[in-house]
Amino acid sequence: MKTRFNIAERGDGSYRLLAILRWVMVVIFVSFGMQKFTLQSAQGIVQYISNSPFISWLSVFGLRGEANVLGVTELGIAVLLAAGAFSPVLSALSSLLGVMTFAVTWSFFFTTPGVVKWSWSTDPMAWNLAGEFLFKDIVLLSVCIVLFLASLPRSFIRSRGSEAKPIAMEQAAR
Repeated sequence: MKTRFNIAERGDGSYRLLAILRWVMVVIFVSFGMQKFTLQSAQGIVQYISNSPFISWLSVFGLRGEANVLGVTELGIAVLLAAGAFSPVLSALSSLLGVMTFAVTWSFFFTTPGVVKWSWSTDPMAWNLAGEFLFKDIVLLSVCIVLFLASLPRSFIRSRGSEAKPIAMEQAAR
């Protein structure tokens, strides 16, 4: 049996609406990628990169170099997301790369000193402007997860669901 990935928007019913999410993510990745080529953006992200256990190694490229690497990566993901509207494998790959991207940026919320102030007294979790900026990435991460799951082979999804059905039916019969 051949396993085939899917293009989320070509699915049945409400899956077609995922086209909106894909193209919004393309615009977001293009926008974020273009911004990385500016000095202001390069200076703004250095605090996140230098404290990240995942991408601090980018500092070997210097201030502008690390931002340029991220910019090229984000523009590349935008291209793959767009191509994913026509290729099932690229649909899955690009959305998985999006998941990885936003998982890393979401981690900045916890790894960048001073972004979050944890307290048992007044406000249990307070964040500054940098934290507010990063907090939105949980939504973008979720969008990429939805696109990825919608791109998985239907046989994979059916096999996961069909395993639970016999157990549920057996328990209902008791």
